[in-house]
Amino acid sequence: MAATEAARTGAETAKEIPRLAGAPLLGSLADLRADSLGTYLRAHHEHGDVVRITAGPPGLRAELTCVFSAEGVQQVLASQAANFRKDNAVYQEVRDALGNGLLTSQDEDYLRQRRLVQPLFTKRRVDGYAEAVASETASTLSSWERSTDGIVDVSDEMMVLALRAVARILFGADVEATVDVVDRCFPVITEYVLRRGYSPVNVPRTWPTPGNKRAAAALEELYGVCDKIVAERRGGPAADARATGAEGKGEAEDLLSLLAAATSTQDAEFDATELREQVLIFLLAGHETTATSLSFSLHLLARHPELQDRARAEIAEVLGDRTPGAADLDRLPYLTQVLKEAMRLYPAAPVIGRRSVAAAEVDGHTIPAGADVILAPWVTHRHPRYWPDPERFDPDRFTPEAEAERPRYAWFPFGGGPRACIGQHFSMLESVIALAMILREYEFEAVDTEIAVSAGITLNTLGPARCRIRRVGA
Repeated sequence: MAATEAARTGAETAKEIPRLAGAPLLGSLADLRADSLGTYLRAHHEHGDVVRITAGPPGLRAELTCVFSAEGVQQVLASQAANFRKDNAVYQEVRDALGNGLLTSQDEDYLRQRRLVQPLFTKRRVDGYAEAVASETASTLSSWERSTDGIVDVSDEMMVLALRAVARILFGADVEATVDVVDRCFPVITEYVLRRGYSPVNVPRTWPTPGNKRAAAALEELYGVCDKIVAERRGGPAADARATGAEGKGEAEDLLSLLAAATSTQDAEFDATELREQVLIFLLAGHETTATSLSFSLHLLARHPELQDRARAEIAEVLGDRTPGAADLDRLPYLTQVLKEAMRLYPAAPVIGRRSVAAAEVDGHTIPAGADVILAPWVTHRHPRYWPDPERFDPDRFTPEAEAERPRYAWFPFGGGPRACIGQHFSMLESVIALAMILREYEFEAVDTEIAVSAGITLNTLGPARCRIRRVGA
């Protein structure tokens, strides 16, 4: 009775959610399609921390409830996480394309997968991947020596580096067999997923339309290479990991072998289809997000040479000429601050969607049952309450003292709550090692001083991010 009375009282005192003005017939549909990130920023600027946006014609209209405050984000992702699920159209399209892996699964499926995968992402295990990251970074640096004009597109280069690093860690010696397929097929699949996820009406996937046929061919090729490697691992020596239960250092065993060997009395093991689904999600989430963080870290430093020099001085003092390892992550605090500030301004996942199960009060507003809820790190990371002069690049925002003064969810590039990204330590480790090696060898000067971006499954650059590079000391 008391709980019911409290809920009724909360509903009576909750504020009405303001609505962003839009066109009479289509609402904000054209604005969201042209510039969704700018539209969310405008909604926050004009109406505050909880805003409703409508998009589409009557009868097919989407109602989006946007939550921008750190306090509201914490309620949706953490304290009321069970009420806000991954049930929206975009997540369903990702499931249909890439399967029900750790990113998209829910309820007992998610808990089972998380229990099986968690031992593979302990700090000790992830630290063992540092050598592979360093090796791929060294290969990238060697390729730059052959650059004829001294200009590289850091967005393209970091995408290749991150893809090769995660593919090597996943597949070991089979990295070459997968990189070209992933690089060719993933853009086709992600464009298809987004187009269907944001469309009010879709034709069945089985209809022989040009878009369906292109996506089906890309998925078939991607599935084929993954299934072939999974089958080889199932018959290979990876069972030793199951027998010993040892964590090891990760150099000898690739992640797929460990996934294939993962088992428990409670959760059994992954079957071949589940293994492929986990691999595809790790490939998607593991390379595009890290590539975004690396490319914008480099580009921002290229535009701020005094901060670039400060980061390079720290690298020289800590590393000298040696190859960085996992233990250096804590020894490079300013470089880590650079990375975090780049992730604030350019979060790899700029928009996060959820759907409410029941009516809930969030940041003083009642969100109805069945509402599509939008969280936007792109906006919250620019909230002036937490970030003075929010567009300014300032790594000192992430000193330990400054971080302690802000709400936990003022910065959430890895999500949060029970669905926080399982690979966040790996992402930070990979990014710091790669940045340290790159900045030790090369100085960067921005050629393209502004980079247009858009929100896809991850943050997309809409043009080149070219930098002029020269050897340090040359």
